Amino acid sequence: MATLIEAEGLTKRYGATRALDGASFKIETGRIVGLIGPNGAGKTTAIKAILGLARCEGSLKVLGLDPYLQRDELAERVSFIADVAVLPRWLKVSQAVEFVQGVHPRFRPERCREFLARTNIKPGSRVRELSKGMITQLHLALTMAIDAQLLVLDEPTLGLDILSRKQFYDTLISDYMDDERTILVTTHQVEEIETILTDLIFVDRGRVVLDLPMDEIPVRYAQLLAAPAQAEAARAMKPLSERQIMGRHCFMYEGADQDALAALGDVRRPSIADLFVAKVGGGAK
Repeated sequence: MATLIEAEGLTKRYGATRALDGASFKIETGRIVGLIGPNGAGKTTAIKAILGLARCEGSLKVLGLDPYLQRDELAERVSFIADVAVLPRWLKVSQAVEFVQGVHPRFRPERCREFLARTNIKPGSRVRELSKGMITQLHLALTMAIDAQLLVLDEPTLGLDILSRKQFYDTLISDYMDDERTILVTTHQVEEIETILTDLIFVDRGRVVLDLPMDEIPVRYAQLLAAPAQAEAARAMKPLSERQIMGRHCFMYEGADQDALAALGDVRRPSIADLFVAKVGGGAK
């Protein structure tokens, strides 16, 4: 696979604060990558750098381009949906389609209208008449109609109800994604994207603390639910974290012998949320 994004030693300072602190990662074509981190971890700064909106120390190439110096060229090949949808409330849906058609050379208006035809959004409706979910659908239709190689999503479903969030991701996968496109998504609702991700990147305090394909996670990491009588033996195997669930001890391990773990209790594949807590939060010891 071709490398779409390549960052080496990416560093960004805001005064005495390092929003990015030597972050390095690669993202390949045809992947759906979750960029996960706590507030202030550097996710937004990394996205700004990828979009050419922030200049950083280190090396960064996106689609073979320097995103800051070649932003205009990059903008034709990248789409972006932010956590806050900003459209003038007086704007009609039809006018939004016409506007994007006039400013973006890779926009396909007929494809946008096909997407909108599957919704309850009317061409003559104004933005102020749409619900938050419908505004997100409009943004998604406008974005997916751009023939872009990279789609960046920054908390795209923030504030939506569960049905709208599911519909958003279902539409994204069925109508946008293919082997030539890549999606980079940040969200705090990690459980909702776990099944669609191909790769996972954790960032904390400006540094990458995990960068793995999803299919390698159950090979490298394991979660153990052990009875109290087995807790000391489980601790001796040096877990990443420990917490208690309904009277049982829950341990997270990296690189442990899973057969040995199985002798101590119930071994499970860790969820993204639990793995994140173990790698970034440290868990309760």
